[in-house]
Amino acid sequence: MYVFRQFLICTLFIFTSIYLFAQSELTGAIEGLVKDAEGKPIPGITVRLEKAKKVGLTDSNGKFSWTGLPAGEEVVLIEGVNIITIRQVITVNAGSTLQLQVEAKQQNAELKEVIVSAGRTPETLDEVPSAISIINRKELEKNIGISTNLGMILGNKVTGLAPDNELSSNSGQTLRGRVMLIMVDGVPQSTPLRNGGMDLRALDPSVIERVEVVKGATAIYGNGAAGGLINYITRKAISDKPFNSQTSIGLTGSLVKLPNSMGGRISQLFYGSKGKFDYTISGVFEQTGELKDAEGDVLPPVYGLGETDSYNAFLKLGYQIKPTHRVQFSYNYFKSLQSTNYITENGNYSQGIKTSAVPGEGSGVSQGVRGNHNASLQFTGTTGMLNTSYDVDLYYQSVDNVFFYSETFVDGGVSRILSRKKGLRFVFNTPIPLNSMDASLTYGLDIQNDITSQPLVDGRIWVPEMDMMNLAPFVQAKLNLLDRLVVKGGVRLEKVSIGVDDYATLPVKNRETGEVTPSKNVEGGELNYNAYTFNAGLRYNLSPYFSPFISFSQGFSVADIGLALRAARADKISQINTEAVIINNYEAGFVSKWNTLRFEANAYISTSELGASSVYRNGEFVVQRTPERIYGFELAANAKINSRWNAGLSYSYVEGKTDINDNGNYDDAEDSYLGGQRIAAPKISGEVDFDIIPGKFNTLLQYIGVMRRDKFELNNTGNYNPYQGPVKPYNIVNLRMNYVLNPSTALVLGIENLLNENYYTARSQYGVFNDSFTKGKGASFRLTLNIKW
Repeated sequence: MYVFRQFLICTLFIFTSIYLFAQSELTGAIEGLVKDAEGKPIPGITVRLEKAKKVGLTDSNGKFSWTGLPAGEEVVLIEGVNIITIRQVITVNAGSTLQLQVEAKQQNAELKEVIVSAGRTPETLDEVPSAISIINRKELEKNIGISTNLGMILGNKVTGLAPDNELSSNSGQTLRGRVMLIMVDGVPQSTPLRNGGMDLRALDPSVIERVEVVKGATAIYGNGAAGGLINYITRKAISDKPFNSQTSIGLTGSLVKLPNSMGGRISQLFYGSKGKFDYTISGVFEQTGELKDAEGDVLPPVYGLGETDSYNAFLKLGYQIKPTHRVQFSYNYFKSLQSTNYITENGNYSQGIKTSAVPGEGSGVSQGVRGNHNASLQFTGTTGMLNTSYDVDLYYQSVDNVFFYSETFVDGGVSRILSRKKGLRFVFNTPIPLNSMDASLTYGLDIQNDITSQPLVDGRIWVPEMDMMNLAPFVQAKLNLLDRLVVKGGVRLEKVSIGVDDYATLPVKNRETGEVTPSKNVEGGELNYNAYTFNAGLRYNLSPYFSPFISFSQGFSVADIGLALRAARADKISQINTEAVIINNYEAGFVSKWNTLRFEANAYISTSELGASSVYRNGEFVVQRTPERIYGFELAANAKINSRWNAGLSYSYVEGKTDINDNGNYDDAEDSYLGGQRIAAPKISGEVDFDIIPGKFNTLLQYIGVMRRDKFELNNTGNYNPYQGPVKPYNIVNLRMNYVLNPSTALVLGIENLLNENYYTARSQYGVFNDSFTKGKGASFRLTLNIKW
């Protein structure tokens, strides 16, 4: 009841404030739009009124407004990084609203990309004192021509992110050695109460406008963002026409052995705008055939992406109530289930025999995502009080992830993770006019109810239902001195309560000995957490040649409580070690630009007094709670060589250890490196983009190299412990060719693993499990016809 009263009071206060703002007595008003040379709105641009001494930022639609202005002459200044400052004299008339449209002119560099994930409000990359990766729509379209697997696309493009494991599960694909929070338009997809590792493929990439990746623990989003966050920003209609259409039809298959490998894909997108209304509607269906390795053998079905039917339905409707107030509804549905005629035949890691697929009828049900629903109702705009912008978002998300048949359960069984999230988010941003600097205050409240469980499909309970209520107020301040020095800092309070009813653990068999662990009755109760997380950062845009930054940020995680509950040996949940993990992330880096060359480097250290690593011990998975220290660095360079050539190269290194004896020293004999499911082998990525015939024929050549990691010794039996196997290097080359047939039609050919590299994936190498010692995907093609109307 206490949490409910707090929620009710905050809700009434915020909506009453918005209503009073809207009812304010007006003298004169200004409404404006800042756009670029192509007519696209530019968020995050500073707008000043010299005489009224007001300052604000354009919102996500490039708009700004003020009300209650005295009648008479006023001077408007439009300022931003890498745009030419605009000074315009206007006249404010009492009782009316002046409409302005301003086209921002570029300086000698491109306009900065604007992101929303780092600080919850629009800001340019030059204002963020931390490492950020952005994959824009153009880059996404090029990568979709090769593969629609988001794990592969992100693994190839994002420094610090572990390489793709080529499975439906992204388990082991960590960000800087820790689990990341996956979001769709800010709505959490991850299930930190019982992490199933299937959140990276939460939607089809065709409905994504851009991907924003914030690296390192982040205090601004709360639970689950231990290694950072990945936010999928979905598409929005950007067109003055009432009707636009994009159709894609494609074929896929193996280049090693074609029979039974053929698949297909069809994607249809409609979008447009009419007056104050805009819409985006999309439908996608993709069916994959048998996926085969470099030797032409069918890849095993467990967590496989072969013989899978995937569906995605997407809807976004927007209505501009006023130039400064917008309401938007969006819904996305994703489903991806496997239907196979194969079963897995275990290999032998120690003998180098690969796990394979043989014809047969498997036990259980189809594995994959039975349904992932995301619905959101969003109100955005600017009020008349201090030019405060607001973003109020009501959301619902539910997911049903079904796993593979396992003999771990007595008499066998298939587990599933069920999660339902309901949330309400309030975010406000108030510009603070100061003589020599820009300042702003971002503040708000996140409210979320997450109910997660892991039953078996037949109804047996493996992980009981966990009912979490999370209330988190936050505040973030930003100062921008002379468009050069950016200082940010903030705090977030996490108030979490998790209720669990009495339950009985499920009898399970030890995978090594076959011994059955009997059921145990556990008394439920409520787990409560109260934690403050802080962040602070500084970025100095000294010159285009050198822009350094430093930052400190904390992250909060409940550390996969479900894993601890299902393996409970205590009589009460209060006796189980479910203490939350607080991560401290320290980071420093810089960005340098010489003409068309951009180079970025950063280094980091991430520490936590408690660990949250799932380790395999004595035939079962348990959570290791010892202190952890992770460190690494990332390098990335991109260059536009000339009007036809573009090239990029990046390198990621991460390493981590755990303090087994908890003495503050990580170099004792008993201390250990973290396993491969947490720490990825070094990765190098590169690409070359070349216009063979400008505007007509384009090629993209990608390279992904996974390097060696070998940190562990053989155990007393002469084998490696699970997750401690050495990773041997392998190299993948991908190719995409795009030929424009006419202004509305293009033909795309993508080839994955062009050189047909015969390799074991990193996950199968470090895992050392006989049932998952699988080869990677062999050479395959994707032929797509894209039509725009």
